[in-house]
Amino acid sequence: MAETAPVQIVTLTINPAVDISTSVKRMQPFVKMRCAEAQRDPGGGGINVARVLKRLGTEATAIYPAGGASGQTLAALVEREAVRSIVIPTSNDTREDITVFDETTREQFRLVFPGAFLSEFEWQQCLDAIARTSWQAAFVIASGSLPPGVPNDFYGRVVRASKGAARVIVDTTGVALKAALEAGVYLIKPNLREFQDLAGISSTDEPSLIQAGRRLFDRYRVEIIALSMGAEGALLLTRDMTLRANGLPIEPVSVSGAGDSFLGAMVSNLVHDNNLESAFRYAVAGGSAALLSPGTGLCLAEDIHRLATSVNVTSIAGPRA
Repeated sequence: MAETAPVQIVTLTINPAVDISTSVKRMQPFVKMRCAEAQRDPGGGGINVARVLKRLGTEATAIYPAGGASGQTLAALVEREAVRSIVIPTSNDTREDITVFDETTREQFRLVFPGAFLSEFEWQQCLDAIARTSWQAAFVIASGSLPPGVPNDFYGRVVRASKGAARVIVDTTGVALKAALEAGVYLIKPNLREFQDLAGISSTDEPSLIQAGRRLFDRYRVEIIALSMGAEGALLLTRDMTLRANGLPIEPVSVSGAGDSFLGAMVSNLVHDNNLESAFRYAVAGGSAALLSPGTGLCLAEDIHRLATSVNVTSIAGPRA
């Protein structure tokens, strides 16, 4: 019998969804709006990251809870994209989210519903799955919001369940993010608003953001901060360096999944090249490529490779004294 290949990457999505996207000629109140045919995609941070990794030729195992008819749909959609899964059965139905594109104004409306309540047994099963798989993983990526029933320190528990065997990446917000940082993580990927909330600042100028990042390194156990700033590009900070990447001039068709595409492209590059500057370039290309796909389709590999050549990464600060 052939040996099983080591699991390179494990993703955890504690609050998954079936993403339903459509378009209308124009959004109007109090009238019946005829929609285009609905597109359904598997959704939730870690699942999206695993989808991007698969498209870039990097295998990942996606762990997520799922229940009811919508949970069966979610599992089928993940399987359709050939992403390996560990599904934790739940008693409550998996949520469905809706994205509507206004064809006249070219605005996107995103309706995000509360996640399904998870019992302690159910969320503990997710942690147990992490503990079983993380020992052979290069990365554990825990991404997304927490549903009702899950404790605020859940991502800190994910770090402990990984037992230091893998580099843990967390992409979430608020108290859940702080709990992960206190437990110790390899990388976080906030957007500008999330970074401001975490750092307790309102500034947007580059020196203030870098200074705030330095304070976070002093306060928390984190090795890398990848700060995405939309059209303004991104910053990548470690304790010893800061990299700046330019934004790309793209008119967005959709903004759904840009952050997950950023993270998936970055980790895929790290696995194959282990060069932080190159990974950062591909991250920005991944986030930009997601803007070209309608609905919740995420980025395409050919767009990432094409756009990466246009991303300019520069060092803007030397090692801290």
